[in-house]
Amino acid sequence: MKAIINGQIYTDNHFCEGKVLLFDQTIKAIIDKNEWDGQADQILDAAGAYVVPGFIDVHIHGFNGADVMDGKTESLTTMAKGLTANGVTSFLATTMTMGVPYIRAALEAVKNYTEDEQLARQGAEIVGVHLEGPFININKKGAQRGEDIIPADINVIAGYEDLVKVITIAPEVPENMAFIEKYADRFNFSIGHTEATYEVASEAVKKGARSVTHLFNAMSPLEHRFPGVVGTAFLEDIYAELIADTIHVHKKMFEMIYKLKGANRLILITDAMRGAGMPEGRYDLGGQEVIIKDGRCLLIDGVLAGSVLKLNDAVRHFTENTTIGLEKVIPLATLTPATYIGVQDRKGSLDAGKDADIVFLDKDLKVLKTIARGDVKYEV
Repeated sequence: MKAIINGQIYTDNHFCEGKVLLFDQTIKAIIDKNEWDGQADQILDAAGAYVVPGFIDVHIHGFNGADVMDGKTESLTTMAKGLTANGVTSFLATTMTMGVPYIRAALEAVKNYTEDEQLARQGAEIVGVHLEGPFININKKGAQRGEDIIPADINVIAGYEDLVKVITIAPEVPENMAFIEKYADRFNFSIGHTEATYEVASEAVKKGARSVTHLFNAMSPLEHRFPGVVGTAFLEDIYAELIADTIHVHKKMFEMIYKLKGANRLILITDAMRGAGMPEGRYDLGGQEVIIKDGRCLLIDGVLAGSVLKLNDAVRHFTENTTIGLEKVIPLATLTPATYIGVQDRKGSLDAGKDADIVFLDKDLKVLKTIARGDVKYEV
């Protein structure tokens, strides 16, 4: 048994002092310090730091020079280890629109990685795959490869269905709406890279779509006569991803988005690519060259191509640019994404019985220590 003392422990949506968090590979209890007998195999002194659940990134392509589309377990290892420095303890390995053989190679690598217990415990846990493309609209492809976009086809992921948790899809594309309806009980469909009208997007929600991918980006906008996909995101009871880097969406929008979606439906993501955590320069994303300069990731034609955002910075940006307060922002990177992808029984909070995924943050939300499934994986 291990114990965390002297921290501001996040429990029941509040930071509490004078508590002790007991854990091994799972959370055992949070008790008052005066009820603790002082016994533990290891005592971790948080020294006044915030103690929060591990962050969960449901949309991330790469980090530290590695990318999911490399199709290599070595790349996944690099990501899993590196992301713990940002407080991430779980993530969805996110693919790109490329040729089907490349996508299936990426899925095979994730399968091999997650089935190897030694590999899978090296850092943040890969809890599934987010298939971003190729079932999208070429007119809203963003940084995706237009030549590889195809209508929805289960054969693309055949044999890997249990790995795939989220599929970004454009419902207006022929065949895609029927695909949503047919497989809504198996996957979380996220409306994205789409020019769907409000009516079509709302119909997709009725058929089973549960979210929108990177709200405002690569989708039909909110207009007073044409509400678009953004209108559907605000009016329907669905989840919405947000890249809170202040580049993809203006920081003054954060408060409004929160008021319309709330803590139970808004999810902070990074959409990070391989250049995240690396020096600025030239990298690739989905087979296309990306230039990273001044914190922006751009294709040669100037289109935004993912981000170099770190999830703890997304939490910080959202907190600094709203009146909501950190206590209400924490779920946007923890319990809400956990609930969205169905792992809330073991992730997303510091409740007893859940995985001991724990992060220490200083007052500026810099990560001081990350514990994943009971083991320290990062510390300054």
